[in-house]
Amino acid sequence: MLMVHVRTPTAMELLPLLSLCLLTQSGPTFADGNEPSVLVAVQEKSDAILPCSISRKENIEKEVFDWKKDDGKEVFLYADGSYYGKGRTGQDEQFKGRVLHFEDELKNGNASIKIKNTKMADTGSYTCTFPNQQTSNIKLVVGAVSKLTFKTLAEGENGVQLQCEVVGTSSRLKLNISWWDSSGNNLADKEIQDTERGGTYNLSITVTKSGYYRCVATQEEIYHQIYAENYVPVPGAAPKPSFTVVQQTQHWALLQCEVDGASPKPKIIWKDNSGKILPAETPQVIEKAGRYDVTLRVNVTKTDYYHCVVTQDEINHQIQTRTHMFIAGGQNAGSSSTVVVPLVIVGLCLALLATVG
Repeated sequence: MLMVHVRTPTAMELLPLLSLCLLTQSGPTFADGNEPSVLVAVQEKSDAILPCSISRKENIEKEVFDWKKDDGKEVFLYADGSYYGKGRTGQDEQFKGRVLHFEDELKNGNASIKIKNTKMADTGSYTCTFPNQQTSNIKLVVGAVSKLTFKTLAEGENGVQLQCEVVGTSSRLKLNISWWDSSGNNLADKEIQDTERGGTYNLSITVTKSGYYRCVATQEEIYHQIYAENYVPVPGAAPKPSFTVVQQTQHWALLQCEVDGASPKPKIIWKDNSGKILPAETPQVIEKAGRYDVTLRVNVTKTDYYHCVVTQDEINHQIQTRTHMFIAGGQNAGSSSTVVVPLVIVGLCLALLATVG
């Protein structure tokens, strides 16, 4: 069943933008009170680029720079064209075959490196050192949330139970899971202070109104946020209404719109393509165990698109169907212009002939 819903931006929809702003504005922080530190956060098994540039932006092809991890492990050493894997030994086993530099960027003073296929063990503090010149500090966190799943667990008279499941976090990182509705209201929050590697965490809620719901996972320490959103119809939400042409002549047609099994009781209206509500017959309503079958007929006299709109305000649900009706002897859309244009052309032709004559 295809449903189209038009929504204006809300506070809930601005959450990813807020996360982006935080990431953009984080800039350098201070690791030990003196040296600036840059934070890099990636998912496990992805590549991580650790930035480092000499302040003067000069050619460093003949220079020496050394990358080390916080526990003293040798990550990457470059010296006048030679480096680990090319004429130099001593690189720690953890990083062998996984670290690259940007050779074409050396002339611009760029000493950044890329660590391929990151592991949880790569998390830590890194230093990029130019002997007797400068040292840059970079903090790498491997284990940003990699997967978030939006699940519908159960449907019943009391509403729909939803579950947000988060998988693939890093250990030692705080995780916040939250639910939001389309108006930007925070429906539920859960905070895990110390996540475990590869752990799975979830938060469930029950909703009683149809609408868009969003599950959000946030890791503030690494300025990382992902979310999943879906439209949730609650039990009793009216299905797409059916359309029938009851009777048709050359000049008019009797249309019928019908919806079955809706609860609470729905309101049905007919509209033309301009959005004008059409005068219709009295709705025929049949109640069966708290659910409603509703039928509404309308008489139309012109060719146009017609919409049958079903609304249940109590559960914030609306759905419609559209059809095109051709009335051969009716007033067709655009018929007046179809007649006027040829008459104008004929008039111009007659005037031209009179002038020539």
